[in-house]
Amino acid sequence: SIAREGHRISFISTPRNIHRLPKTPPHLACSFTFVKIPLPKIQGLPENAESTMDVGPELHGLLKKAYDGMEDDVARFLRNSCADAVIYDFSGFWVPSIAMDLGIPRFFFCIFPSWFIDFCGTIEDLIHELKDRKSPEDFMSPPKWVTFETKVAYKYYEAKLIVGVGEKNASGFSDAYRGGIGISQSDAVIIRHCHEFETEWFNLLGNLYQKEIIPLGQLPPHFQETENPSSDNWVSIKEWLDTKTKGSVLYIALGSEATPNQDQLTELAHGLELSQLPFLWAFRKPATSTLKLPDGFEKRTEGRGMVWKEWVPQLNILGHDSVGGFLTHSGWSSVVEALMLGVPLILLPIMADQWLNARVLDEKEMGLEVARNDEDGSISRDSVAWAVRRVMVEEEGHK
Repeated sequence: SIAREGHRISFISTPRNIHRLPKTPPHLACSFTFVKIPLPKIQGLPENAESTMDVGPELHGLLKKAYDGMEDDVARFLRNSCADAVIYDFSGFWVPSIAMDLGIPRFFFCIFPSWFIDFCGTIEDLIHELKDRKSPEDFMSPPKWVTFETKVAYKYYEAKLIVGVGEKNASGFSDAYRGGIGISQSDAVIIRHCHEFETEWFNLLGNLYQKEIIPLGQLPPHFQETENPSSDNWVSIKEWLDTKTKGSVLYIALGSEATPNQDQLTELAHGLELSQLPFLWAFRKPATSTLKLPDGFEKRTEGRGMVWKEWVPQLNILGHDSVGGFLTHSGWSSVVEALMLGVPLILLPIMADQWLNARVLDEKEMGLEVARNDEDGSISRDSVAWAVRRVMVEEEGHK
């Protein structure tokens, strides 16, 4: 969007992350410069691990520590770049102080929906690592500064983990502190938001931060057939989808970072069996993962279901006529893609902002969350099958 307005953009990241980026549209290619800065090696961080896609949550702190080692290289680039503005996120909390010394305007890009950061409180609360909110119970109801009617909150098993936002990790800093410093030293906060969907949560953010909050909209992707329609992945998947009845197939994708545990995965698989519905499961687990499907699952569901273990063209799948439901981890990009294409949502959040995303969607009756045990987050095959059939088969699910 910025490039379309005629601005030149220098995008700074590590070599592997830049390689992963989608291809730049040819008519905008001259507007981009990709600045590759090698990620410093850190003991305990696997070779070639450059993003949270490459490692489990237990190593995210080390990844941030390595990222902090890029500070001098980023500072050197900014000193020589004549930049008119810099946009950064919470990980690079040291960027605004560099930009401030150089007189460069600073914009904090919030990668989370407003309800997630509203739950954390003021900028001061973030800097002081959520102050006295150190127990799960502190996150299991809307905080006192949320004055409008809502039941959106964390469940016990989620709250036990979200407390970690205010705890120092292997980088030496908490994520809350990084966010607080990054926001406090910004000229404005940019957030992926549209007023029509989350007016109250957005307005609350401005009150909490006492800063200009700039909404970007939901940033829906431009839908078109894959750039390489003859790619083996899409050809094989499309051929299979073409054999299915309109609106009959459930698509399952839990994102590139959100990984269920083995018990959850097993129950999910058995729930798909119980549902008796056709399904396409994008089951691309991390290289280090030991997760496995139940013995005989693929054989028992052969024909009715497809388990695809490589990259999938998600937009093309969601846009196919045979797809009538999407079981998702509730990552916001996936949610926006599904809503854009009118695909009903079954919600199975795994981590971080996904939990509140699911609550908001469920509260607005825009998706149905799979029932879970509030104490430990476990799911049952029956709850999976019930939610899937409720959305895809029963009349109530089509309202």
